[in-house]
Amino acid sequence: MARADAALPQKLLTRIPVVVGPTGIGKSPVAFDLALALNGEIVVADSRQVYGRLDIATNKPGPEMRRRVRYHMIDFVDPATDFNAAQYVEGARAAIDDIISRGLLPIVEGGTMLYVDALADGFSLTGVPPNAALRAELQRLDIADLQRTLLAIDPDPGVDMKNPVRVIRALEILDVAGPPLRRLRTRTPPMWRAIRLGLTASLEVIDRRLDERSRRQVGRGLVAETQDALDAGVPPTAPVLTGIGYAEALAHIRGELTLEELPAAMARSNRRYARRQLRWWRRDERVRWFEIEPDPLPGILRYIRDQS
Repeated sequence: MARADAALPQKLLTRIPVVVGPTGIGKSPVAFDLALALNGEIVVADSRQVYGRLDIATNKPGPEMRRRVRYHMIDFVDPATDFNAAQYVEGARAAIDDIISRGLLPIVEGGTMLYVDALADGFSLTGVPPNAALRAELQRLDIADLQRTLLAIDPDPGVDMKNPVRVIRALEILDVAGPPLRRLRTRTPPMWRAIRLGLTASLEVIDRRLDERSRRQVGRGLVAETQDALDAGVPPTAPVLTGIGYAEALAHIRGELTLEELPAAMARSNRRYARRQLRWWRRDERVRWFEIEPDPLPGILRYIRDQS
């Protein structure tokens, strides 16, 4: 296991490693090893790991990892409530400032593309992906209802209120990023610079990892964890339960999937998501890519030192 390297220059604290890549690639263990090697703490950028109670399909770090390295931005939101990207950025930037103030290195790790980009670059309206289900729901409303809904969330959205397409898009963005909408039109980057580290592998390797992870998650008690959340009052429409793994577990609980079919259904959803993440990160020329096998850590450490 790598150990702390006191020889790294102090000015590296203004250059923060950001570990990205597709789901299942191994971001968490790489970020953990980086934290041990560089005397750091991890700021997770994951829209599901912020929620408490639900650990298995959110792929939270285990107790041993959390005992040895301090993690931020996980396990602090009631799963029955909503949480948006604006709240995430506010909390994550405060955590990064705190880590730096204690002379340690923040390491950002996560796969929620909007969260990572909003944290490292500032918000971008184009970074909020379409939400087909929400659009279909909003398209059933007339323009007056759409206007009332938007103004109740953001009294000064700055959009053409007579254009239902613009109003629906504004509501779609606010659902993810939170108000006010005008704040999202101008990027406000942080004072630090991100060193973007992408983890990758062949699609065959990624698919194999996702198949294995899906089976492990079901074996660890995913269905029971999902049922416990429902019994505790978390609605099935809560954001965390609409994520991959829990959505399929809910389908099993409703009798739509057998237990034997559950891992394969999860793996299919994860494969689609992994490919979308890869397309997203590949368009960013600032990402330096590292093969996950056999061990990306030595190359990553050399690259980080070269950036100092």
